[in-house]
Amino acid sequence: MSQLSHLENDTFLRALLRQPTDYTPVWMMRQAGRYLPEYRETRKRAGSFLGLAKNPDYATEVTLQPLARFPLDAAILFSDILTVPDAMGLGLYFEDGEGPKFERPLREEWEIRDLTVPNPAEHLKYVLDAVKQIRKALDGSVPLIGFSGSPWTLACYMVEGKGGTDFLNIKKMAYERPDLLHHILEINAQAVILYLNAQIEAGAQAVMIFDSWGGALSHAAYQEFSLQYMQKIVAGLTRRHEGHIVPCTVFTKGGGLWLESIANIGADCVGLDWTIDIGEARKRVGDKVSLQGNLDPAILLSNPTVIEREVGNILQSYGHGSGHVFNLGHGITQLTPPENAAAMISAVHSLSSQYHRQ
Repeated sequence: MSQLSHLENDTFLRALLRQPTDYTPVWMMRQAGRYLPEYRETRKRAGSFLGLAKNPDYATEVTLQPLARFPLDAAILFSDILTVPDAMGLGLYFEDGEGPKFERPLREEWEIRDLTVPNPAEHLKYVLDAVKQIRKALDGSVPLIGFSGSPWTLACYMVEGKGGTDFLNIKKMAYERPDLLHHILEINAQAVILYLNAQIEAGAQAVMIFDSWGGALSHAAYQEFSLQYMQKIVAGLTRRHEGHIVPCTVFTKGGGLWLESIANIGADCVGLDWTIDIGEARKRVGDKVSLQGNLDPAILLSNPTVIEREVGNILQSYGHGSGHVFNLGHGITQLTPPENAAAMISAVHSLSSQYHRQ
């Protein structure tokens, strides 16, 4: 009897735990998003991105949209990594075409010293309500993934005030006042532990930590300011709930250099971006962790023939046996034709079974 047999389709959870599967499971980072016309329609009704993310009914609706369209092996909560600093009072807002920004970025020492860990049940109740609602709506069909940003990635937004920067403010702080940055990171780590555990309690069956900006750090700085805090989170997570294992994935974009170190922090799975060969990655980590990835999202802008070829290359590179969750190397781009996403999912399912024959 499987640990995970409460689900109609537990292939994703089994792959995370390196248990045998009949095929390679697949889901997509940002699978509920602007490339889907039905998502754009719901977002219009919600009035804004935050109107969508902070309303459990809308969040449930858009979480389920890609599953109605594609035979995906997991659902991921529709939310944003910046809900945590927003709950700390930094004033999250979105400018059209410019992405997320904060009204009150952390620049002064007193602001940093005043930071407190938010109570998820109070300040992030809308997320937990969405998790409960989505889990109920899924009705045991596929697992639900909860997630958070990493302490370093959250800190980048909190200090810079926005994404897509050259990180000069936070890097200056890292080298000149590491005590202040460590204070932010410690608060963030405690906040993420509480937040992810609250998501698990509400019904998330696996969790993922997104370290989107970890690759911007130097070798030594990555270990000090990103990896050790993710390790702290992994150690603080609820690993069994409702009698079942709750697997954890960590993903550092640009983290291929540090693969062995990442595999050592105690997570079940390591996410890969597209810059690393998955077969090489498998050799480097051995049987310590499962691997998630790692098709370049830009390939989905091509055509089904190319997509099938590239999917086949990744599956062949990973090789035989379980422990691979197919995904993109980062979030799906909004310019992707939905039929190309369908071609990728179909190719993964049809081509992967040959690698799982006992």
